[in-house]
Amino acid sequence: MTTIRRTAISVLVLSALLGAAASAAPQEKGKKLYCWTDSSGHKICGDALPPEAAAAARTEISANSGMQTGAVARAMTPEERAAAAAAANQAQALVDAELARQRRDLAMVESYGTEADLRRAFGERIGLVDANIKASLLGVANLRLSLASLLSQASGLELAGKPVPQALLGSIRNQHAQLEKQQSILAQQQHDRGALDGELADAVARYQALKQKQAGDVATAPATTSGG
Repeated sequence: MTTIRRTAISVLVLSALLGAAASAAPQEKGKKLYCWTDSSGHKICGDALPPEAAAAARTEISANSGMQTGAVARAMTPEERAAAAAAANQAQALVDAELARQRRDLAMVESYGTEADLRRAFGERIGLVDANIKASLLGVANLRLSLASLLSQASGLELAGKPVPQALLGSIRNQHAQLEKQQSILAQQQHDRGALDGELADAVARYQALKQKQAGDVATAPATTSGG
C-alpha cells in the first residue's frame, strides 16, 4: 500500500513539474527531468539528481516536451568493470592475431613466386627435422643396447651369487636416465614433424587463396587508357 502511494505521489510530482515547465520562461527550455528507482524499488522523478542516485539507471525527460530524451545505465561494479576490460583485451588480442596472420600471408606471397617455391622451402625444414629424428632413433637404439648390456652384467653377477658393484648400479641408473631423456627428445621431434605437415598444408591453402584473390583483383581492375 505504501509503495502504491509513493509511486502515485511521484507521478503527481512529475506531472506538476511538467506542467510548470510548460509555462516556464524560454531560458528553461533545455531543462531536464530525471526518473530513477531508489534502493527500495520506488520510482522517483525530479529536476535534480541527488548524489545517492548518481550510479543508478535513469531516464532523462525533456521538461519542455515531456518526451524521453535519453537513458543512462547504472554504473558497473568493480567486478563488472574488470570483466568488461578482460573481454575488451581478449577481443583486441584476437584482432591483433588476425592482423599478424594477414601480414604473414602477404609476406609469404611476396617471398615465394610460385607454390613450388613455397613447398621447396618447407621441404628444407622437413628434411632437417627428419635428419634429427633419424639421429635420435639411432641414439635411442644405442642407449638401449648399452643398457641391456649393463643389465645383463648385473643379472649374471646376481645369478652367480655375487654382489653387484655400486659403480655398475650407478651406470645402469645413468644409462636409464639418458635413455628416457633421448626418448623424450624423439617424441617431441616426431610431434613437431607432424605439426610441420599440418603447417605446410595450411600454408599452401592460404597461398592458393591469396594468389586466386590477387588474380581476381587484376582481372576485375578497370583498364587504364592513355590520353592522346
